Amino acid sequence: MSDDESKEEKELDLSSADVVTKYKLAAEIVNKALQAVLAECKAGTKVVELCDRGDSYIKTQTASVYKNAKKKIDKGVAFPTCVSLNNTVCHFSPLAGDETALSEGDIVKIDLGCHIDGFVAVVAHTHVLQEGPVTGRAADVLAAANTAAEVALRLVRPGKKTRDVSEAIQKVAAAYDCKVAEGVLSHQMKQFVIDGNKVILSVSNPETRVDESEFEENEVYAIDIVTSTGEGKPKLLDERQTTVYKRAVDKSYHLKMKASRFIFSEISQKFPLMPFTARQLEEKRARLGLVECVNHELLQPYPVLHERTGDLVAHIKFTVLLMPNGSDRITGHSVQDVQPSSTVDDPEIKSWLAMGIKSKKKGGGKKKKGL
Repeated sequence: MSDDESKEEKELDLSSADVVTKYKLAAEIVNKALQAVLAECKAGTKVVELCDRGDSYIKTQTASVYKNAKKKIDKGVAFPTCVSLNNTVCHFSPLAGDETALSEGDIVKIDLGCHIDGFVAVVAHTHVLQEGPVTGRAADVLAAANTAAEVALRLVRPGKKTRDVSEAIQKVAAAYDCKVAEGVLSHQMKQFVIDGNKVILSVSNPETRVDESEFEENEVYAIDIVTSTGEGKPKLLDERQTTVYKRAVDKSYHLKMKASRFIFSEISQKFPLMPFTARQLEEKRARLGLVECVNHELLQPYPVLHERTGDLVAHIKFTVLLMPNGSDRITGHSVQDVQPSSTVDDPEIKSWLAMGIKSKKKGGGKKKKGL
């Protein structure tokens, strides 16, 4: 690597005040987008309307920043808004005609992402559609996810290993008689990379293996935690529910079908690096064309996964910056009043929760004028 390339690489991590500013601006927008979706979570509201609300909010807000930058800055949706209910685990972002709607008592999981110049902030939050405190098993699964997130925040720090976080998350879930969902990965993020090579595996199993790694200063992570009152082994029930995809930039194939070539060209132009939903494509041609693209690995699907009917699932995701002065959680939302049926008495979990998080005020750069 030349000196110029090395300098450029260095400038693209958190040692650059401009990079920190962009991460925090993306976080501010995605947090407000989450609030906008939550405000419309009422019985009878269609899920597709909530998904459109989240995406349109991010597009509108990102369009109004860095308008006068010297070079064009790419910005917008980094992960399409997904709203998954009850035993549905993740990635439910249905097509326009879908009639799925919220009902009183639903466990609503909202997942979305925003980027400014490729610097990504993601968030997922779980809300029970009811008045008053959440009790019973719904409270248990929510408390398990939120407590695990608090512990993970304290363990994702330089010098700690990814395995430390995996083991802690599982221990917290067990304290509430819940399971951590298999196959859920927390990724390091870099510019225009939402799923970097450093990975935290929530639960190890024979089908999913990752290399253990150590956290380092100036890294960014999306910490992704899914807890369940069931077995924690979510399954794909219907491939037709899958609507979220990401272009696999390292793959190539000469598509045979005209519809496939048309759709792949549209994807390459509109969504070259970030995940997207098929709802944003020419819908008549999309379904047919997407199948060939997926079959030849030109697209990576994000399948809609489910636990068994009756199981309850909670999802918490946050973005954390490993700043020189401590871990800075930049996305998230306040939690409902929950009254779980058990309390955490384990001394190790208590010691993790007692670990300090240094001041978030010192690190990072000043916002540029004109944003």
